[in-house]
Amino acid sequence: MAKRIVSAIDVGTTKVCTIIADVAQKEGVRIIGVGVTPSAGLHKGLVVNINEAKESIRESIRQAEHTSNVKIDSAYIGVTGRHITSTNNHAVVAITRNDRLVRGDDLKRVLQAARKVDVSSERKLLHAIPRAYSVDGQQGVENPVGMHGFRLDVETHVITATMSSLQNLTKCIRSVGIDIDDLVLEPLASSEAVLSEDEKRVGVILADIGGGTTDVAIFREGSIWHTAILPVAGYQVTRDIAIGLGLPFEVAEEMKRKFGSVMPVYEGADSESPTTISEDGHGVSYQDMCDIIRARAEEVLRLILLELPRSEYESIVPAGLVLTGGSSNLPGLDALGRDILSLPVRIGVPTNISGISDLLLNPAHSTGVGLLLWGAKYGKAQPWRSNPVSSAPAGLKGLASRLLKLFR
Repeated sequence: MAKRIVSAIDVGTTKVCTIIADVAQKEGVRIIGVGVTPSAGLHKGLVVNINEAKESIRESIRQAEHTSNVKIDSAYIGVTGRHITSTNNHAVVAITRNDRLVRGDDLKRVLQAARKVDVSSERKLLHAIPRAYSVDGQQGVENPVGMHGFRLDVETHVITATMSSLQNLTKCIRSVGIDIDDLVLEPLASSEAVLSEDEKRVGVILADIGGGTTDVAIFREGSIWHTAILPVAGYQVTRDIAIGLGLPFEVAEEMKRKFGSVMPVYEGADSESPTTISEDGHGVSYQDMCDIIRARAEEVLRLILLELPRSEYESIVPAGLVLTGGSSNLPGLDALGRDILSLPVRIGVPTNISGISDLLLNPAHSTGVGLLLWGAKYGKAQPWRSNPVSSAPAGLKGLASRLLKLFR
């Protein structure tokens, strides 16, 4: 089987990461290009300045193309932000053939029926992902094709987003000459990079703690059960440090990255931790900074837990909590999670990649790698594909895209 090029762009609040890979059936996903640049023009996952965001994306793509010596035409794009909403939906179709055999066409019909949800003109259906099938009331069917029955039911997880937010994001991507293969909810993408199939089947929470948002996805019985976007993440931690200790935001961010910990009492028991820390002429108490970080980290962990019914969360997610994203690099965060939630907690790092993958073996790159794995696994054939929005007529959009590619 010939190799194909797959690209992904993670447009985050703090960074833009472009990844290029070649994909083959036997060799799997081999990373050949990576470009990471500081993000500008975004806040909490939303575009707030199109020109600044566009330049960050352009530079990230340029770096990845230079590394791989490959020009890309399209990419898988991650979507997040408080505008995301989700619900579960049910659909049913009748099997009317004389042989009562479920075929691929019936599967398409029931999934199309599941996509018919009441969505206002201001919102767009992003995903309608099948959670479980049943044939004539027999539940737990993973693949109904080839089975006999009179009716086919499907439970789907439906995710929608505001049209304006998607249009702003797609405008930034297309304005640099890149077409969009698919828009993918970021926690779904991250799950492809850091979760095992066993964890998804047993029951697990994924929390991608980034710069602007914490993206939550809960899996049960091998499929998505619930998703949520929380507006609290690394930005709020840095802001608390800046306000609490009277520091410029940039200095507070650098101190957090260099010295931050959520469990200074445990880590400092050997007296090796500093009593004071300094950066760019500013000095503060190490203990005070860590106390601030711990307080905000506890809040984030408790907000994640609120996405589950309080009385039964241990039985819903026995595999526990997997933390990923750049802010999960805070030392001691997994131990703090175990103390507070009484669940197994681990830090998720991207897996199942080769090539120049050492550049991406960090929780901060889980979404970018996950988008790549999503594209390699599903391609454009998945029935729940979002069909990216367009803000221009098809002919005009195609002409503009071709011209931009020539200029690039």
